[in-house]
Amino acid sequence: LPFKIAWRYFFGKKSMNAINVISGISVTGISIGTAALIIVLSIFNGFEDLIKGLYSSFQPEIQITPATGKVFVPDSSDLIRLSEIEGIEHVAQSLEEFAFFEYKGRQDVGVIKGVDAPWLDVTRIDTMVFEGEYKLKGSGRNYAVMGYDLRNKLGVNVDDYLANMSVYMFRRKGGPLDQPFKTRFLYPSGTFAIQQQFEKFVLCDLAFAQELRSYKKGEISQLEIGVSENRNVNAVVKDIETLLGENFVVRTRYEQNQAFFRLMKVEKWMGFAILMLTIVLVAVNLLGCLLMLVHEKKRDIAILKSLGGTPTFIRSIFLQMGLLICGIGLCIGFVIAIVFYILQKTVIIIPMQGFIVDAYPISFRFWDFIFVTIGVMAVGFLFSLAPAARAANIKSLVRND
Repeated sequence: LPFKIAWRYFFGKKSMNAINVISGISVTGISIGTAALIIVLSIFNGFEDLIKGLYSSFQPEIQITPATGKVFVPDSSDLIRLSEIEGIEHVAQSLEEFAFFEYKGRQDVGVIKGVDAPWLDVTRIDTMVFEGEYKLKGSGRNYAVMGYDLRNKLGVNVDDYLANMSVYMFRRKGGPLDQPFKTRFLYPSGTFAIQQQFEKFVLCDLAFAQELRSYKKGEISQLEIGVSENRNVNAVVKDIETLLGENFVVRTRYEQNQAFFRLMKVEKWMGFAILMLTIVLVAVNLLGCLLMLVHEKKRDIAILKSLGGTPTFIRSIFLQMGLLICGIGLCIGFVIAIVFYILQKTVIIIPMQGFIVDAYPISFRFWDFIFVTIGVMAVGFLFSLAPAARAANIKSLVRND
């Protein structure tokens, strides 16, 4: 019954036209605020998905590094048992080290990363090569696939098949008369573009990197694991930790970039908090609308009380009316956000210039709708308390003396 009365009060004709105007402004403001909340959160989701996709092109789903030291020699029996764990599809080995590069007189510092054949199955780096091709060995040569940033600084031309790139690595051991750097040559075969933090990398064959750094035979800096799509990554991590023990650190892709993803989540919910403040400001109109409605319906309230309506009953009418206004605005806002999502995915409303994608990425999350609903309805409830309390205090038409 209170909801039916609240519905009638909201949609029924009112003696003061200002109440209609203010209630319309309230619904419009809540609709726009709700749509803005969903759209902003969805854009943050889109960027998160995009960056995760980019990271998956270079970083493995699971990374295994030694708990102490920089390199280790993997045990062949451990490698076999790793490959037998349910959910593990590929096990790749890699070796990373800082190096100094020179190409046609231009020099810069970067990271050389030696990888084996399964590494291409663990990552999708070949899909990010926009110039040349992914090629590390062939015709008696060692090739290199370079990050876009380092390629620009060195002025590398992957179409110049005769020009090589010098790689200088500091010697770990040597006499006082020996050269401090060990020098080898690579031929650039391709360029990849992902994130700036990866574009200082030079990919080469694992054996070339091991020989250049003069490590012991078979030494690597990490194992990189590819996991099947239908297998839970955390379950695989637990199986790996049980197998390898405390001598190794096992990290998921999220844990490899934990600080960055945490920062993205903080930014997302800071945006949510700021936009919720706009909902609060809009709710001032809701407060004014309900107070004016209480004043107009004072005689109706007195009659309801005379008929036996309790203060709780009267209070419930105006609380539900405030929630009704917020609910209508919420639904309209959801429709606006969904229409925006469809248009952004199809005709691109907001384009992006100078980035790897043409339009702002956008992605819906079910829990975003839940949080926005809770937030908007909570604001509506709080701003309805004062008008509902005032209505409950109106006296009935029947005298008790």
